[in-house]
Amino acid sequence: MMIIYPNSLFLFGMIIPPHLREGDRVAIVSTARKITTDELKPAFDLLKEWGFIAVPGRTIGVEDNQFAGDDSLRAADLQQMLDDPEIKAIWCARGGYGTVRIIDQLDFTEFLRHPKWIVGYSDITVLHAHLNQRSVASLHAQMPLEIEKRSPETALSIRKALLGQLPAVNFQPNSPYGRKGTTNGILLGGNLSVLYSLQGSQSAITTRGRILFLEDLDEYLYHIDRMMQNLKRNGMLHDLAGLVVGGMSDMNDNSIPFGKTAEAIIWDYVKEFDYPVCFGFPAGHTYENRAMRFGAPATLEVGDEQASLLFSL
Repeated sequence: MMIIYPNSLFLFGMIIPPHLREGDRVAIVSTARKITTDELKPAFDLLKEWGFIAVPGRTIGVEDNQFAGDDSLRAADLQQMLDDPEIKAIWCARGGYGTVRIIDQLDFTEFLRHPKWIVGYSDITVLHAHLNQRSVASLHAQMPLEIEKRSPETALSIRKALLGQLPAVNFQPNSPYGRKGTTNGILLGGNLSVLYSLQGSQSAITTRGRILFLEDLDEYLYHIDRMMQNLKRNGMLHDLAGLVVGGMSDMNDNSIPFGKTAEAIIWDYVKEFDYPVCFGFPAGHTYENRAMRFGAPATLEVGDEQASLLFSL
């Protein structure tokens, strides 16, 4: 029998961690690339401004080639924060690559007794997918690294999400592709490359009846096509409630062009279906990287001139 922390919610079959209060402790750990304390100073200052207590992990300032310590250290650091009931959120310091190397070393038993918000994006899609597939909500949002270089709304949305006040995001789709409509469902997804890499593992997500979010950075266009082909062949695009595409940033092409943008490639794989689809959501490796609750109910509305994503508990 699963024991649920008394201040968390159990909604639509999903575990929603308790929202934070002033004075709560927020851990900052790096599950992937190395990072220095100086690089994190803006995030430490931000947490203090918000009334939270920053708790840096043992991986901060540690270096093992490109990683923030070896796999055993990164796993142990995250495990300690997962197990500590006084830690109310874990803000992953940065992405890069490395989280998938430690996911199978982690034990989520204590975490499920004391659910807390896991916050991050990009490489942190590994943790989102692993937890969302186990019915635990998480927060897809900007990491501490370079948060001072993102829009003011980016940081504000994290604070509001942690406090349980995340508002709807209204935006203008920036693509000629898309499909109008309104839909409801559990929101999940993340970085396309990472989701693709998780296929066939115990961290792979189930998308049927869900609203799927996708973003990516610095990929070749033919890689985007190959990954979307994989998702479709695995049945991950057939029975969605809706599709939201964020930043497809800094795409690359070969000397012989692929001939389509990333958005056009994605549209080719979903245009035959009938669920709402929108491009240009302000999240991903972009200046505007708005926080989203993954593993929690959301409403997607796509119109002619405007789209919105409403997060509700």
